[in-house]
Amino acid sequence: MVVAGDPASSPVAGGAPITEEEALVRLRQTDDQSLQYYAAWWLGKMRSRHPDTLPLLCAALGQRQPREPAAGVEHNAVARNAARALGKLGEASAVPALLAALEDEDDGLREAAARALGDLGAASAIAPLCRRLASGPAGAGALRTGNSRLEEPCEAMLEALGEIGQAHPEVIAVIRPFVAHERPLIRSAACRALLQLTGDPLWGDQLLELLEHPQLQVRRASLMDLGAAGWRPALQPICRTLAENSLKLIALRGLVEARASCEQGHPGDPDPSIADILAAMDDLL
Repeated sequence: MVVAGDPASSPVAGGAPITEEEALVRLRQTDDQSLQYYAAWWLGKMRSRHPDTLPLLCAALGQRQPREPAAGVEHNAVARNAARALGKLGEASAVPALLAALEDEDDGLREAAARALGDLGAASAIAPLCRRLASGPAGAGALRTGNSRLEEPCEAMLEALGEIGQAHPEVIAVIRPFVAHERPLIRSAACRALLQLTGDPLWGDQLLELLEHPQLQVRRASLMDLGAAGWRPALQPICRTLAENSLKLIALRGLVEARASCEQGHPGDPDPSIADILAAMDDLL
């Protein structure tokens, strides 16, 4: 779950606005990684269609180094931003480079690559994603020794499987154990993916329960996951959630753009119309 304003989706090296040509110049050079970092973000944000954009981003994605013990949070920052940008461009030709990044030792890069592959709906990513998640909450979802990160970026990988949208039995079997993960954000991502893949309101109900969670971060995640799944019976619970109106609007926009498989609630319950959702959005503005 990536929300608006998340520093992972914004540049750290900003400065004055730049042009597409300047972004390409910055990405092409390799002496100053802060310039490359911002350029990769800019090209993805602006959905650049310049013929040099895709090859330069793929080259930046390959600009990786082995992790060193003293490496800080900026480890492989350029490659991570390149992966995020490639996911926004919608070009299937970026998939092989992203699949290679999914095997990198840097879990932050694996996370960015998984989200990008989900954005691209890359069916070829299903097998490697399932392989990395197959050990379940006790393996892929286990806490690493000495820090708060999990063995795999499970949240991003689960969401990617939902976004890719192929409900093979083996995919469902990999996702379901994470519904019982100890971390609410992982449970939310698993329920979102299962709701997207099956349309079963059981998973929507579990997301609604998370909307009542005492932690704001969890409520935010559930909002975004319900919106991403496009589950229209969540309209009123979303509007009542104790969270920012800006996030509620993003979630409601997801309901407007819902896939048919996720629109329906429990049998016999009336589902909100597009007009109902738009009226709710107006009330929040």
